[in-house]
Amino acid sequence: MGISKTFLPGQRIAVMLPLPLPGPYDYLVPEGLAVEAGAFVRVPLGRRDEVGVVWGPGTDTVAPAKLREVRGRLPAPPLPEISRRFVEWVGDYCLAPTGAVLKMAMSVTAALEPPRPMVAYRAAAVQDASARLTPARRRVLELVTGTPPLPAADLSREAGVSPSVIRGMADAGLLEAVATCRSPAPPEPDWRRPGPSLSRAQHEAAQDLAAKVVDGFSVTLLEGVTGSGKTEVYFEAIAAALQKGRQVLVLLPEIALSAQWLERFARRFGAPPAEWHSDLSAGQRRDTWRAVAEGAARVVVGARSALFLPYPDLGLIVVDEEHDSSFKQEDGTIYHARDMAVVRGRLGEHPVVLASATPSLETQANVQAGRYRRLHLPDRHAGAAMPGVAAVDMRRNGPPRRSWLSPPLLAALEETLAAGEQAMLFLNRRGYAPLTLCRGCGMRLQCPNCTAWLVEHRLLGRLQCHHCGHQARLPSLCPSCGAADSFAACGPGVERLYEEVAARFPDARCAIMASDTVASPAAAAELVRRMEARELDLLVGTQIVAKGHHFPLLTLVGVIDADLGLAGGDLRAAERTYQLLAQVAGRAGRSEHPGRVLLQTYQPDHPVMQALVSGDAERFYAEEAAGRRAAGMPPFGKLAALIVSGADAARVDAVARRLARSAPRLPGVTVLGPAPAPLAMLRGRHRVRLLLRAERRVNVQATLRGWLSTAEIPGGVRLQVDVDPYGFL
Repeated sequence: MGISKTFLPGQRIAVMLPLPLPGPYDYLVPEGLAVEAGAFVRVPLGRRDEVGVVWGPGTDTVAPAKLREVRGRLPAPPLPEISRRFVEWVGDYCLAPTGAVLKMAMSVTAALEPPRPMVAYRAAAVQDASARLTPARRRVLELVTGTPPLPAADLSREAGVSPSVIRGMADAGLLEAVATCRSPAPPEPDWRRPGPSLSRAQHEAAQDLAAKVVDGFSVTLLEGVTGSGKTEVYFEAIAAALQKGRQVLVLLPEIALSAQWLERFARRFGAPPAEWHSDLSAGQRRDTWRAVAEGAARVVVGARSALFLPYPDLGLIVVDEEHDSSFKQEDGTIYHARDMAVVRGRLGEHPVVLASATPSLETQANVQAGRYRRLHLPDRHAGAAMPGVAAVDMRRNGPPRRSWLSPPLLAALEETLAAGEQAMLFLNRRGYAPLTLCRGCGMRLQCPNCTAWLVEHRLLGRLQCHHCGHQARLPSLCPSCGAADSFAACGPGVERLYEEVAARFPDARCAIMASDTVASPAAAAELVRRMEARELDLLVGTQIVAKGHHFPLLTLVGVIDADLGLAGGDLRAAERTYQLLAQVAGRAGRSEHPGRVLLQTYQPDHPVMQALVSGDAERFYAEEAAGRRAAGMPPFGKLAALIVSGADAARVDAVARRLARSAPRLPGVTVLGPAPAPLAMLRGRHRVRLLLRAERRVNVQATLRGWLSTAEIPGGVRLQVDVDPYGFL
């Protein structure tokens, strides 16, 4: 891409548009305007205007008479050269149009415009003593105390209240409205603040990571058992990067639910990081994007899309819980944020830290090949012991009918609650029941848009598809046989488990933590606070309870269905199940109170259960790696999935069969399919899959480009390419 240069009036420039286009379009710089590479410009496209990025000099492929002029430049910092190179690299690797990748880097178009004056609220200088302070109003006042004024949308969102509460507080004299042009610059984290005392192993690892901040590109796996203090270790690397004046990006799998992490960061550095995730308001996203582009946001913590923010001086990336499957983007441009973080570090010549107690097999293979370094924290912090893990054989010791708790787990719950300690029950299944069927004819309630059952969510009073979001009421009559009140819930979800727990332990203070029961980050933070304050005795949850939470008084973890996730043809099923259950188990016994974990399983001899009970993770990973290597599967081979979809099943099938007939016949390459996808219909579109399997030496991207260059995809049919697929639905 070369050194950034300025283009003068009359010169031809290439402008990349955030559209699914393979390359830039040529435009002419008009009189009175000069633009440099990376500048955001408004240009005509057909009968409308679009905002794009100056990508470089024009290509001279369009006749001068046909060139159209740039309308104007937007008052925003230019997209850095490193960001433009990263966009191109991701597009090339993932076989996505460069413009589609650029769209992720331009996700907040409002940030490119001048800020508009707006109304914000702060605490009134004189509070009306007669005003009634509800819990909701108290939360709002806590947010505005000692902080800059906040817009109503941001206040209501962060406090978990409706906008009417904000208006009511202003009318009551509790809040004062002021005019503002959005937020001031975010507070700067102070790297000089002393951190907590570290163990010897933590200190040595922290020193190692901090030294790497000035050494250019490297990738380090920071591996440590759950509760070993990995966060405190990489905080020292963040401090070292801040000391050098560099920006830092931390990727978390569930940033919107990571209240404890944010609190720990603020304690360590005296200021919060900038956040980037889908739960932010439009105004918050605009402010963060702009602060990053201007270099004012020194530390960003975010979801996978934070990789595409326009950092002018990024000096460190940390991917926490690097094994987590949510780092894989499955829609639009398909990419894995962990892998792209490594690419971003290599392009920017700065270090990348991958942190996990249960590293992915891909990362471990890179360590063994010498491409990544490894630092290991073998013990829990402050001398806490790892919990004891036992398997409950449900074939011999299962629960009675209409119950989901085995006798050993019930006894352990009674003992834990009697001792005044906390317990957690884990079931990775949202809703009340995964299946609802008619007792008269056996009809199963299915989503009309997907090959999936509708899941009953009793707390919300509806049935819901977890794939497309379709909602329906439970019918009073069976649509098939007409029987009245004949539908039965089959199997447990977390709501049904909570119902049983509440009935068996009426004096216990219980709560549910699942993505559909936690309405906002504020609600998630409140649940965490209640656990920390011992206001809850028992927490029932899905996988979000495993996302790095630290509950010192939690001593018992019960896994209701440890086998869930092992079935099916996913090559990573065992690895993912082990990682998830090990993370859940790691919530127990993180302080001076010893912890224990009970796994309810019908497969106690399965390698996953054996590894969890014995604590022998190395043997499990070694056996898993041996199986993958023998089968030529990732990380020892390569995969790429082609998904053909459309509303017309016959057309989809015809396109897939034509693709199969033209598949490459090359050494080291095998094409499997076409075959209906396991999720054969999604959002009303029929889906057929082909899978390309290749040896590591094969250039998969070149092979795919050659194969697909002659493919004819008719209207109404979509071809999606997933390089390095992680899901096989």
